[in-house]
Amino acid sequence: MAIHEDIAAFLASHADEGYRAFQAKLIPNIDAATIVGVRTPELRKFAKGFARREDAGEFLAALPHGAFEENQLHSFVIAQERDFGKLVGEIERFLPFADNWATCDQLSCRGLAANPDAALVKVRQWLESDHEYTVRFAIGVLLQLFLDERFRPEFFEWVVAVSRPEYYVNMVRAWYFAEALAKQPAAAERVIASGALDEWTHNKAIQKAIESRRIPFEQKGRLRALKRRS
Repeated sequence: MAIHEDIAAFLASHADEGYRAFQAKLIPNIDAATIVGVRTPELRKFAKGFARREDAGEFLAALPHGAFEENQLHSFVIAQERDFGKLVGEIERFLPFADNWATCDQLSCRGLAANPDAALVKVRQWLESDHEYTVRFAIGVLLQLFLDERFRPEFFEWVVAVSRPEYYVNMVRAWYFAEALAKQPAAAERVIASGALDEWTHNKAIQKAIESRRIPFEQKGRLRALKRRS
């Protein structure tokens, strides 16, 4: 049985109509007909064995995929690559075909931590992309890998400088600064207080931070006072 037939058989045997309808509501910008309804843990489990197949590369090269779950499977397979150069190559081949927030966010960037300096070079390039989800992925890398011991204040400038109209880009910018307010509170609060962010992202970041249990009561009070009102 060919590799694509194996994938089709797996997806068909694990399809859940109720979950498909649930996923379609969460990802409204893609055609619901492309969603099969396979739960993420099942896809991850399948991906572990699938990645070891000698013909897995045939599937990775067959872009674009037709089903949402095939994109998810692609993400989970390449996340298992341990060679930094190969991982970057696979990420860059796949990112142009990411067409929704879930596929973008479930493309793990943890392997990029093997070479942080080189990863930052790629982040700068991805932030300049014309593709919405490549930019979202780049900010996600900064959020996941560079808000703790690898943090540098200049990273805030990179995210502030992103000027795009897409909801899913600005949502991750807000999420980034909400996380930063918890992990790098003094530096992040200075950015918020400066008014450097556009109004929507500014207010959404404050909202998400105020909803977080990791933000102290006193800090939440200061953030509430910084909300903009048109």
